[in-house]
Amino acid sequence: MKFFVLSGSHRAEAQSLKVARYVAQSLPQEVPGAEALVHSLSGNPLPLWEEANGGAPDEIWEPLSRDLQAADALIVISPEWSGMATPGVKNFLLNCTAQEVGHKPGLIVTVSAGRGGAYPVAELRMSGTKNNRLAWLPEHVIVQHVEGSLNAPDNAPDLAKEDAAIRQRLRYALRLLAEYAKALRSVRASGVVDHRQFRNGM
Repeated sequence: MKFFVLSGSHRAEAQSLKVARYVAQSLPQEVPGAEALVHSLSGNPLPLWEEANGGAPDEIWEPLSRDLQAADALIVISPEWSGMATPGVKNFLLNCTAQEVGHKPGLIVTVSAGRGGAYPVAELRMSGTKNNRLAWLPEHVIVQHVEGSLNAPDNAPDLAKEDAAIRQRLRYALRLLAEYAKALRSVRASGVVDHRQFRNGM
């Protein structure tokens, strides 16, 4: 099973990328045979989507498109910037099509330096999937106080209670995501999905 992990921070030294790497490392432990591909927007956001050209240039997007099409599920990691998901995450979702992510499960993971992180969850659930048909899991994860989290190995004897709890929550969400990925394969293979006649969501 293949997972596409998007680290949605544009910062060169991004805590979101640390979280993405932890997720990628944890996936094979929680889901036997799992393969994780991490794509980071750190210092490398896509060009802004424009209706006239339909999105990022082919030479940039085509490799990402192939990876997305090959993936069974997505994990989107966004820091909370001024109470919002990052522009790069929203721009990435604008570029995604139903051919790449339609009727595949997505897990939202948000990152906060403090006690925040809820606003990007609400924002991503409300938008970003209308036309590409990505299916967010009911479950999500908020990594608060991220600078002090996910730094030590899982078996470190002195993990803080909050750090240990967020690791358990992340690993549970990854197992759940894998089950949704298995279930939604049958939806995509059912013959009911019709993106030709119903190209855009309502």
